[in-house]
Amino acid sequence: MKQGGLICICLVLVSLLCVPVFAQPNTKSVETILIDNFDDPDAKDWVWDVSASRSIHVEKDSNGDVIAAKSYPQFGYAEGIPNSLRAYRTAADGTPFVLGAQVSYDRKGDNWFEVYPADRDTGAVYEIPLMGQVSQIDFWTWGANYLYYLEVIIRDAYGTVHVLPATTMNFEGWRNIIVQIPTYIRQQSKLRSGPENLTFIGFRVRADANEYADDFAIYFDQLRYTTYTMNFIYDGYELRKPNFAAQEESGK
Repeated sequence: MKQGGLICICLVLVSLLCVPVFAQPNTKSVETILIDNFDDPDAKDWVWDVSASRSIHVEKDSNGDVIAAKSYPQFGYAEGIPNSLRAYRTAADGTPFVLGAQVSYDRKGDNWFEVYPADRDTGAVYEIPLMGQVSQIDFWTWGANYLYYLEVIIRDAYGTVHVLPATTMNFEGWRNIIVQIPTYIRQQSKLRSGPENLTFIGFRVRADANEYADDFAIYFDQLRYTTYTMNFIYDGYELRKPNFAAQEESGK
């Protein structure tokens, strides 16, 4: 009797092991996608821009015209790269660049500025689409040991904007920052209008109310995100938006 019971248990275990597992995702489709390494400003559909709060320092001449060289925010590209990334570059990659911004305010208080992508042709705000089920956004940033707070701004698939805390900038030099995407942020929507994916809006930097406000600089490099790219893909995904009129015009 005991032997027969043991045989039955073994058969049940074997049958369970033979049942295919359908719920496990394919780990091969999880990948890290580069948004921008800032080495070639002309390589993307967007350009980077900056805006700041009202107390940003602006210097004018006797005629009331703004003196650009002495006004803020200052913004542009600088030659450089975090030391940890130098080993991955070759001579064929050319000169590395990073994206930087410098601000100076007329007073302490609620000071902030944003670094964001803009449409190359119109200058309008451009939101970078992030494909798949995004788990994290990571990048390198350079700090000057100021008590400023860095945040990442994204928009979910229902159009809601989320501001995610990234790091406090009270460190010196380069640091790799990883921002986890909370699971409550909806990345897929059944709505007929609005964004189809999570989108990256930009960076926001806020000054502590008691921190020095007369000079602050920050740099960015290697902006990337990690995503499960096959999460929303199904058999026949390419047919989700029919366009029969275009097919008739082409004679098909």
